[in-house]
Amino acid sequence: MHAFRAAIEAGDLDAAEALLAEDVVFSSPVVFKPSEGRAVTAAILRAVFQVFQDFRYQTELASADGDDHALVFTARVGDRALTGCDFLHLDADGRIDRFMVMVRPLSAAEALAEAMGARYEQIVRDAEARTA
Repeated sequence: MHAFRAAIEAGDLDAAEALLAEDVVFSSPVVFKPSEGRAVTAAILRAVFQVFQDFRYQTELASADGDDHALVFTARVGDRALTGCDFLHLDADGRIDRFMVMVRPLSAAEALAEAMGARYEQIVRDAEARTA
């Protein structure tokens, strides 16, 4: 099991954050432009942890060299059930330097976008606090 999955399943967001490279690029399923940096990615993860209900990883796939991982999950946002996947790429130090999330169906992605949008200011403040 990848250490990121273990940290998330344990609810240990500090451990999950420690696995992120300083220059990680986070691609959201609901925002066009990727976010760059550990602080903002950690802030997004913390907000998502509040938004998702009944979150469970279902399947984990890894490339032969261990640099790429796909973590398939299920969750709910309000009354919308979703399936998603965290695509992780590890740098030479074993830290996550690319993190892309995809979710389906569209109605769940819309619910996720609305819930995360409502937390935008919190995410910005959290990211700024982490870089201060």
